[in-house]
Amino acid sequence: MSEDPGVHELRLGIYATQQQADEIKERITRLLCPDPDHAPPCPVPWSMSMVHMSDPDARERHPGLVEQAEAEKHLRP
Repeated sequence: MSEDPGVHELRLGIYATQQQADEIKERITRLLCPDPDHAPPCPVPWSMSMVHMSDPDARERHPGLVEQAEAEKHLRP
């Protein structure tokens, strides 16, 4: 296995409210960049994006999670 750095993609699908998703995104951001006021660039380059389950990309990336989320919506009073 090569020890040279490269781009790796980690995907995380969650069923959460927008507030919960924003909080988790903020926590991950702080893990990747604990000092938001540092001089650029970050020691480890990174980027992040967030999509809502209504976005076609979400359905493509996490079909099982979207299916579960839609089923659970119907179970709630």
